[in-house]
Order: sequence, then structure tokens, then C-alpha cells
Amino acid sequence: MRLGRGVRALVADPFETLLYVPEVVTRQFDAAVSYDVAEEWGPAFHDLLDLPWPCPELDGLHAVWAEIGTRLEDQGLAFGRFTYGDYSDADAGLGGAAWCAVRHLCPDVVVETGVARGATSQVILEAMSRNGAGRLWSIDLPHPFAPEFHAETAAAVPGRKHERWTYVHGSSRRRLPGLLAQLGEIDMFVHDSLHTSRNMSFEMHQAWRKLRAGGLMLVDDVYNKAFRDFVNEVRPEASAVCRSADGTWMFGIARKSLI
Repeated sequence: MRLGRGVRALVADPFETLLYVPEVVTRQFDAAVSYDVAEEWGPAFHDLLDLPWPCPELDGLHAVWAEIGTRLEDQGLAFGRFTYGDYSDADAGLGGAAWCAVRHLCPDVVVETGVARGATSQVILEAMSRNGAGRLWSIDLPHPFAPEFHAETAAAVPGRKHERWTYVHGSSRRRLPGLLAQLGEIDMFVHDSLHTSRNMSFEMHQAWRKLRAGGLMLVDDVYNKAFRDFVNEVRPEASAVCRSADGTWMFGIARKSLI
């Protein structure tokens, strides 16, 4: 079955499939590492950004999150971990951090990798709409070996379109460098694509070079060494690892120094 899927993927998109193969191989060697984890993402995230807690913006998030769940349910889709083939929708922790970051920091240029059903994308877009400013670019390659899920891509975004959104089809390995060169400087970066150490390291280093002073990076599913090694290398002004809201995984936060 796997061989058949691989052959079909090669026929459909040989270039992207060949780029995907090293990630499949290297994933087998990604061991979990220990992190000092903040069990409650809200206080830790707001403390890192020197923002008040409890956060008055969370009521807005809860409404948007409920709307996303209802929209997916209306399409007959489950919402949560491992409901999109091997992939997952964002959990409420990452979604909450993305919402609060956009509402408080008012970024003009945000780049995201990985879309799946588009839960994080919709959170960011709705927060930008309430701000009245900002644009999101989302790079996404739907799972090349699971074409049966492709029609569900961005199902959480109404009409799969938004005036503040640019969807960039393709892998981050192929699309991210060119997009960052085009944009010049970004205010915020969200990694939620392939969580292999190889891919995470590539994306974080690419984005960090273009992240403005004081800019923010969110990195989902930081179970392997990639985020630890990245933080040790670039020495952000502040960083943290927070427990996901469903208690299953962790996500990382790094803020670039203002100097």
C-alpha cells in the first residue's frame, strides 16, 4: 500500500515527492529530548511578552475557536489530533498563542508553514481582521502520500479565501526561501509543517534571518532537538516551551532581541 501511494505521489508531483523523501527517512532518527515545560501556556506566554494576565483577548479567541469547530463539523470533519491523515489540527494552546500575539503585537507580515484544515490560519486571519491590519502568507504542501485528504485543506477558513491571506502551495523547502526574499522582513513566523528535526531547523533558521527585531516565532510540536539547538545557537531575547492545551505535545516560543 505504501509503495503504491509513493508511486502515485511521484507521478502526480515528482519534484515535491523527492524533496519529501529525506524527511521521511530522517524522521526515523528523531529522538525525543527533555525540555523545561511551562504547563500553563497562557501565563508563560504573556509573561514572556510582558503582557497582562489574565488576558482580556481570550474571550474573542474562544468564540473564534468554537466557530472553527462548528464549521468543520458542518462539513463532516473531526477537529483535533490526527484527524487529517498523519497530521493534526492546531490545538487551542498554539491557537491561543497565535491569537494573542496578533492581537497584542499587531504584526503586518506573518508567515506560516503548514495549513492542514486551517485552524491556525483562521485564528490569525480573524485576529488581523479585528486589528484592521496585517497579512498572512501560508506555505503548505498537502500530504503527498494521502491525496484523499487534499480536499479538506483550509476547510476552517470560510470559502477557503480571505482578503488578508495568500496561500502558497508547495513545500517550505521549495517555497520558503523565495517568499522570505520577496517579503524582505517579517514580523511573526509560525512553524506547523513537518516536525522533523531537519525540516524544523531549516525553517527556523530561514525565518529568523528575516524576522525583524522584536519579532516573534511560534514552533509547534517541539519534541525533538531542533528547537533546543536553535535556541542555543541564536540566543533569542526570550524563549519558552509550553504545554499544548490538550496536554499531548508542546510548542516553542522565541522572541528576537530589539537590539
